[in-house]
Amino acid sequence: MKHHDYHIKKNDTVKVIAGKDKGKSGKVLRVIPKKERAIVEKLNIVKRHLKPSQQTRQGGILEREAPIQISNLMLICSKCTDPTRVGYRVLDDDRKVRYCKKCQEVID
Repeated sequence: MKHHDYHIKKNDTVKVIAGKDKGKSGKVLRVIPKKERAIVEKLNIVKRHLKPSQQTRQGGILEREAPIQISNLMLICSKCTDPTRVGYRVLDDDRKVRYCKKCQEVID
């Protein structure tokens, strides 16, 4: 399977640019490359009905984050604190890094 290089990674702060949580921001908890989605802390909350089982003695309704399409997320630059588009450049030591298109600072 081909490795995807996404503009966001785990622990990035991102802003949602489309969908029901548009305008909100949060920390990326997980990226799911196969589905091109990411799970963002406290965003895209859905209710899940849970049957009582061995793990969960008590059933009930759980609220948890649902994955968001990666195209709907925009990285917030740690330097200029603005949502920004991400560029890539290769450094002298052959590392490929992301950089902020607004302030030109390297993000990784």
